[in-house]
Amino acid sequence: MTKFKRLMIVSAALALSGCDLLGLGPDPRIAQKDAEAKAIGGACRHGLRSIEDCYSLNKGITKAAIFAGWREMDEYMRENKIEGVRAEIKPPPVPATAPAPLEEVIQDTKPKAKTSAH
Repeated sequence: MTKFKRLMIVSAALALSGCDLLGLGPDPRIAQKDAEAKAIGGACRHGLRSIEDCYSLNKGITKAAIFAGWREMDEYMRENKIEGVRAEIKPPPVPATAPAPLEEVIQDTKPKAKTSAH
């Protein structure tokens, strides 16, 4: 083998081994989003939510990953005879001060009558 061929083989091996160093590998954010979607699906199953409700409450998240998490939690709960806990979303608290009745608001917006002082 000539020196040129050896040099080409060594340089190609070095170039290919450095791909991970340059960040050309898979994006770790994708794996994190999938893991979060699976966790959401599992939480929905444990919270006794249907898969359709879970989809509608979490728009923009991969449905396949949500379903995978929901299904894994379902299998786990069945195998270990775990009962789910009903998830309840409470409405926001009502403010202590009630708004003024509509009649008072209308009265305040009417123009005042001008009085003439002669």
